[in-house]
Amino acid sequence: MKAFTIRGVEPEVAEKLKMTAQEQGKSVNQIVLDFIKKNLGFEKGKKHSQEYTDLDDLFGRWTEDEFKMIHDRINQSRQIDQELWK
Repeated sequence: MKAFTIRGVEPEVAEKLKMTAQEQGKSVNQIVLDFIKKNLGFEKGKKHSQEYTDLDDLFGRWTEDEFKMIHDRINQSRQIDQELWK
């Protein structure tokens, strides 16, 4: 692996790099490498990258009782009726 030194980094840029690295739980080195790879076209894209948000407004709306009722019904429907399989 090759090592590079980057000179002339403004304090604002350095601070933004540090903040971004901290937010993403990565090192500044990894943030810079990711940025370089992405902008040079080396980043591998996700095969299935479309994100759906059409049900987001329903997320977290069930009470514990509603969740238990729904979960119980799902489990009941998963039971195999032995009489049907004779």
